[in-house]
Amino acid sequence: MSEQENIQIVQQMCTAFEQGDIATLLNLLAEDVEWFVAGSPEHAPLAGTYYGRDRVAQIFSTVGEYLELQQFQAQDFIAQGNQVAVFGHALGHVKPTNCPLEYDWVHVYTLQGGKTVKFREYLDTAAIAAAFRGTETLSVPEVASRSEASVAAYK
Repeated sequence: MSEQENIQIVQQMCTAFEQGDIATLLNLLAEDVEWFVAGSPEHAPLAGTYYGRDRVAQIFSTVGEYLELQQFQAQDFIAQGNQVAVFGHALGHVKPTNCPLEYDWVHVYTLQGGKTVKFREYLDTAAIAAAFRGTETLSVPEVASRSEASVAAYK
């Protein structure tokens, strides 16, 4: 498949997730898909590596127990060969702690024959872990501005 066709498939998957249409998303996965979410399961229950469409379906069935997302937006799509990288943003809160959560993410899809055979999600694992602990973390711009203020105070 062409790079543009691969982008269209990934766009379908992202739209399906944004609309809560998990059946369509799962239909675009290979039966033996490898699904990876960065982080430690001890700090973020959805992190880890999962194998097979059925296991990914189980993960999606539990997402609602942990997260309420007001926004999950795919913003930019870049393809090279059979891989598509997607850059996006999420906003919501962790249900068990009611802690707000906002982070940027990157998804990397590997496709074969019109199906995703490998998925990798990279995100702000510190923000995720803090929200699951019930504490807030500073965003990168907040850290930078506080660091600049600290440096200025020592001059």
